[in-house]
Amino acid sequence: MRGIATFFGALAVLLGAADGHAQEVTVVSDVLGPEGPLFIDGNLYYVGWVSNGLYRWDGRTSTQLNNLAGCSHNGLALTHQRTFLVACTADPGAIIETDMNGKQLRLWRTDASGGPFAGGINDITVGPNGGAYATTFGPFDPNGPPADVEGRLYYLAPGGKDWVVVADNLNYANGVGVSPDGKTLYVSQTVSNLILKFTVDPDGTLSRRTNFALLSLLVPDKVKSWWLGPDSMKVAANGDIYVAQWSGGKVLKLSADGRLLHVFEIAAGNGTTNVAFGPGEKEIYVTVAKDPNDPQARGRIVKIPNVP
Repeated sequence: MRGIATFFGALAVLLGAADGHAQEVTVVSDVLGPEGPLFIDGNLYYVGWVSNGLYRWDGRTSTQLNNLAGCSHNGLALTHQRTFLVACTADPGAIIETDMNGKQLRLWRTDASGGPFAGGINDITVGPNGGAYATTFGPFDPNGPPADVEGRLYYLAPGGKDWVVVADNLNYANGVGVSPDGKTLYVSQTVSNLILKFTVDPDGTLSRRTNFALLSLLVPDKVKSWWLGPDSMKVAANGDIYVAQWSGGKVLKLSADGRLLHVFEIAAGNGTTNVAFGPGEKEIYVTVAKDPNDPQARGRIVKIPNVP
């Protein structure tokens, strides 16, 4: 009997490994360019860069809150004033501020010097002090090689009116996150498959640019592509970093010292773009396009259990 029990126990382990996505649940389907998830007060907010929209899912249905033709809504962040900052990734980019029902309050098309957001605004985050950071990406062709290295990081001070450049020469800057203590900023470089980190100075500017994590050393490359690399990210309350890997079909959980803690394999597609935490950070919501080479970026939002 012990031998039989051992056999079936081993079989259960093998079946569990083969069905590693059994707890992945689709919550929103048919999203064109899924990105920017945020779970707030029981509602899931997200954007679609192909559909040019900001949406709210209440657990049953999705409602479009904002649409701006030519914006290509991408990143999404909640300010301390409970407004949204929306990244327009169409090049040249823009940043929209809306209320929580999607009504436009402000629109930035240039930075503090009057320069355009060349490369398109890709992602936005708000730090503990209420200051916001945004990234610019670069010319994107999923079927061609990258072009100009023109990525930048912009900062909007608490109560500020204009975005100022705080870092440049970034190789397709993408996701951005700030540590819970506000002292460290992380930013993805998609093309180099690298996450950088900066020290956040008291005035919100950045210093001590250093390498943080090279994803190809943490997980095997799923495909060989210029575009295989870190996309958007979220930072947990304990400082762990959850980063989606575009073209990798994964979400990586990293410690604040750059160690790989867990790999979430996503069955819904290879174009994982971003994550959001559910209540108590017990679950995570993942935005994912099924095929990174699909110009319509058809995808969905899935929910999976978090791991301690």
